[in-house]
Order: sequence, then C-alpha cells, then structure tokens
Amino acid sequence: MTYEPLFSAMPSKEDLQRLTKIGFRFGEKGTHTSRTIMLEELSLVFKACPPDAKRDAYAEAILDHNCLGKRTAATRKLSFQRLRELYGLDPDILLFRVLRGDWELDDQSRPLLALLTVLARDPLLRLTAAPILRMRPGEELARQQLTDAIRAGVGGRLNDSIVDKVVRNTAASWTQSGHLRGRGRKIRQYVHPTPVVTTYALLLGYILGSRGMGLFESFWAKVLDRPSNELVYQAIDAKRLGLLDLSQAGGVIDVSFVRTLADDERQLIHGTH
Repeated sequence: MTYEPLFSAMPSKEDLQRLTKIGFRFGEKGTHTSRTIMLEELSLVFKACPPDAKRDAYAEAILDHNCLGKRTAATRKLSFQRLRELYGLDPDILLFRVLRGDWELDDQSRPLLALLTVLARDPLLRLTAAPILRMRPGEELARQQLTDAIRAGVGGRLNDSIVDKVVRNTAASWTQSGHLRGRGRKIRQYVHPTPVVTTYALLLGYILGSRGMGLFESFWAKVLDRPSNELVYQAIDAKRLGLLDLSQAGGVIDVSFVRTLADDERQLIHGTH
C-alpha cells in the first residue's frame, strides 16, 4: 500500500508492531473486499455476550449458538472471521476492550464507535476517508472519487471487479455510520458525535501520538464532522461523565486517559517497557 493516512512519515517497524498489539491493522489487505462494517451483526453479537465476555465467548455465541442466525456452519465461521478482522473480538486487544465498554454507555454512539474501530483496523476503509470527509452536506457521492482513492492506495494489486466491490462496501459502511444517506444515490450528511464517541476518537489520536489541541485536529477528530472548538466542549462534557481527564490553563489544553488505560497499556502506547 503506497499511502497510509494515519502517518505523515513512514513509521518504524517497532511502532507498527506496537500499534498492532494495541489493535490497529496495516498492510495491503482489508475486509471491505467482501464486507461492510457489519454494524447489525456486531450489535447481535454484543447482545448475545455480556460486556465482560472473554474471547472464547464470542466464538461460542457465533459458531455454536448461531446468534447471527446464519443457515450453515460455513457462513457462521466466515462471519466470525470477518467480525474478528474488523473488531478483534478479544478483550485483551485495547481497542476492542474500550469499544466494548463504550458500547454500553450510549446507544446513539454505536454506529460511530463501530466506524472508528474499523477505520483503525481496515486499511481499505481508511483509504476512502479523505473523499468522504471532503464532501459537503447535500453533496452526492461520486463513486469515481472512491475508486481513485483506492487505486492510489493499492496500485494494481486489486483487479477492477474487486475495486468495485470495495467501493460498494465502503460506501455502505459510511452509510451505516451516518456520513452518507440513501440507497442508490449516496448523499453526504454530517454526523452528530456524542461525548462517548469524542472520547474514543481522542483516544485513537492519543495512541498515535497527538497531544493537546492536536487531538482535536487529528484524522479521528475529522471523522466526527465538527470543528475543534466544538469537540473541546464535547470533551469537557466527557470529563464530567468521568470518561477522560482534561485540564486547561493559559490557553493550553491537556487530555489524558488515566481512568481508561491500565499501566501496561500506557507503557505500550508510549513505547516503554
């Protein structure tokens, strides 16, 4: 993949390994060659498993108890594989652990929580973020823009039919998140982030090294369709809810996640041992 929107410079091998442990995924493959963010399926799995479920419980719910209502064992297995690619389905993965906890806090937050997680884990969906986020409300999606963005990222690795599938699936994912509306014609609309979603987006930026106001101007913040000053107000509300730690002094803002992260997770984020 020749373009990675998360980095302004080539990350080191050590950084990629560290971020992979946290839950990010990189490379030239992506689940959007065959699926969307699978929001409905994820909701069914979370309904079937308690918030403190272990990794094996998710496999059991999908494969043994068929919580997704699939007709065959093969389709259950494939759905489990795709959901694991998209979300991890393992509380030992930091991003999934935080997603699972946030999921229970606010129903309205769920589509954007799912999208943010998959943006962290599917390189193909990330490639389509720029053309979607550039659109203005009421503007119709030109699918060629998604095609061009995908081609710029993958070069000739995917044939035309696969690229067409990725375009359809990514457009559907941005519709599930609320960034687009409509079935045939996809129209851009702005999403409405909650303090829960804003906290998660800030955490993703924090993990990747953003600090201070940079958190409110990161790739993840842009996904929320709100100017940075509005996101600061959201973060202040999140502090009142006990979701993050925030201080302001002399025009400087500091955000941290002491309540969210365990000691070993903070060490992993900061690259220390």
